[in-house]
Amino acid sequence: MRVRIASTKATQKITKAMQMVAASKLRRAQTAAEAARPYADKMAAVIANIASAAAGSPGAPALLTGTGRDQVHLLLVCTGERGLSGAFNSSIVRLARERALALMNEGKEVKFFCVGRKGYEQLRRLFEKQIVEHIDLRSVRLLGFVNAEDIAKKILARFDAGEFDVCTLFYSRFRSVIAQIPTAQQVIPLVVEETAAGASTTSYEYEPEEDEILARLLPRNLAVQIFRALLENNASFYGAQMSAMDNATRNAGEMIRKQTLIYNRTRQAMITKELIEIISGAEAV
Repeated sequence: MRVRIASTKATQKITKAMQMVAASKLRRAQTAAEAARPYADKMAAVIANIASAAAGSPGAPALLTGTGRDQVHLLLVCTGERGLSGAFNSSIVRLARERALALMNEGKEVKFFCVGRKGYEQLRRLFEKQIVEHIDLRSVRLLGFVNAEDIAKKILARFDAGEFDVCTLFYSRFRSVIAQIPTAQQVIPLVVEETAAGASTTSYEYEPEEDEILARLLPRNLAVQIFRALLENNASFYGAQMSAMDNATRNAGEMIRKQTLIYNRTRQAMITKELIEIISGAEAV
């Protein structure tokens, strides 16, 4: 029991240290995620405004109009590189898995593009042959826009090669330390919300033409949305890890209390037994 108590105390120290590390990294990750939201939202609003002006144009980019088909779906699943974060990774994978199974039941072809080791390890159990690429970010010390841009270039290359018709991005949106929301966002073809498109009634004249502007903005918007997803995931991971390690520390404390109680009772029983044997021996003499 002494060995078990010592082992539990050592585990408690580790979980407490991991909780403090996650708490220190959470502030920076949360700040980065919140700073990326206004730019991504404004980018979406600008594209929605231009897309509404270019609606029905025969020269509209395929990233906006699509290929005209809805048969092959690429699921871009972004998860963490490490575990010990509660249900953070599994909740994103569960959402992607449910979407994949629903599409396959409709007769669609599904492919996976995995960003993050944990999501890849879980998805390959069922969809190993359908995973077309895996990006490992463990060697990246600080997430930057260049990482999202590299992923976007690979996605665009596959789209230009005709490998898929629809691309959906899966990630966890950070709300608070105890709330991370698994999110699915279609990025190809871009879904233009009517509210965003009709938010402004001002008429604009564009130079160059709308189609040319969209041809430049849409690839960058894809990289921006992926970068936002990576930052949201990073903040969500540290929030989930902080909460999970706090629960683990509390559980370890409860286990130590119960183990100490069992140890004291066992020790007391052994002492009582020895005393009884000594007294019985003395009376026999």
